[in-house]
Amino acid sequence: MKTDMTKGNPMKIILLFSIPVLMGNLFQQFYNMVDTIIVGQYLGSDALAAVGSTGCLMFLVLGFANGIAQGFGVMVSHAFGAKNETLLKHYVALAIMLTVIVSTILTIPTVIASKQFLIWMNTPENILAMADAYIKVIFAGIFCTMSYNVASGLLRSIGDSRTPLYFLIFSSVLNIILDIFFIVVVKTGTAGAAYATVISQGVSALLCFIVMFKKYDILRTKRDDYYMDFGGVSHMLYIGIQMALNYSITAIGTMIFQASVNVFGSQVVAAFTAASKVNNIATQTMPTLGTAAATYCGQNLGAGKYERIFKGMKACFWICIGCAVVAAVINCLVGPHMIGWFIKSPTATDMDYAMRYLYIVSIFMLPLAWIFAYRNGLQGLDRGLVPMLSGVMELVARVAAIAVLAKPFGYTGVCYADPAAWVSTGILLIVTYYVWEWGTKRLHKFKN
Repeated sequence: MKTDMTKGNPMKIILLFSIPVLMGNLFQQFYNMVDTIIVGQYLGSDALAAVGSTGCLMFLVLGFANGIAQGFGVMVSHAFGAKNETLLKHYVALAIMLTVIVSTILTIPTVIASKQFLIWMNTPENILAMADAYIKVIFAGIFCTMSYNVASGLLRSIGDSRTPLYFLIFSSVLNIILDIFFIVVVKTGTAGAAYATVISQGVSALLCFIVMFKKYDILRTKRDDYYMDFGGVSHMLYIGIQMALNYSITAIGTMIFQASVNVFGSQVVAAFTAASKVNNIATQTMPTLGTAAATYCGQNLGAGKYERIFKGMKACFWICIGCAVVAAVINCLVGPHMIGWFIKSPTATDMDYAMRYLYIVSIFMLPLAWIFAYRNGLQGLDRGLVPMLSGVMELVARVAAIAVLAKPFGYTGVCYADPAAWVSTGILLIVTYYVWEWGTKRLHKFKN
């Protein structure tokens, strides 16, 4: 199950590695989707809007935590590609220690300030308390969420994309059971959905670490591996924080976007929440490709196989086109049927708001695919500065679109904010990669 991505056909390796990751990402979405469906069906549209209104705030904080976790995996993939087992085990130990430290630092202030964050985002008064009850529990469980992402990232860095999937399937089933228990039986409201998610991810993380240490000697650490060295910590945090800041800067843009949606009232928020869930499912091939690109580039960079990197990223370009077509088809053809999963008996107005967003974003799926493939590929190549700055590009483009289009075109204008961010950022990242490839070919005198 361990995959050495420095050998074999690049297209085949990337696709085979991606399949379990895709299934895992879909189950990760399944977590959130089941929460949303049960909340919408049993607690009503206001509760659905409350949970939906926290999405970008969750992305801000959990994205930062999980970006750091992905950075840890990049360092391990470099050591794996270089066949340096001693360094690899030390990086695993550092990842575990830093997970405890970072998650603790993030948990305390976010739990305390969660309600104030929601107020700053113009969360409607009638759903504020329910939104705060949900997000407080999610923030309290940052350690569980980050631990799972670190464990799965470490496994994927050595090419095992299946083990994280198996435990996500188990945890998804557990999540459904706990959702029903907390919301329907115990009647804990929106907080119950958060309890179910945190507990399920905690179980998944624990099982991942147990199997990781039992199954792979290369990842099994001992006491001598646990020490804080300045070089290792700084390098790991350098990559991790770059990825984390990229998520967080992007999340700030989505928070501004969510705030601009919130001003239209809870009905629009609920419809937009449902549409966002559909779009998240439709685009899951894209973060899957990003994970594969980061691992592939990281291992081959560690092995010094630059020509394989060029071939692999060329394969990613063609895969991006397929991802974009799949996402657009799901949004436009399947989306109308999926809206009813989240909103009980949606009205014509609900459908109009939801589908308006889905039709608009479907036109711009290709640059979104570029963002995932080339941002993660560059991070795997230890070129994290431009990917981090690309988050700033997304933020500026999204804010500018809202400022220009919101007043004259209302909700429709706001829906164009995401495409504006994707087009500008996608072009920046793909150009940056090919500049790096051109420079590397010149440096190492490869034939073009």
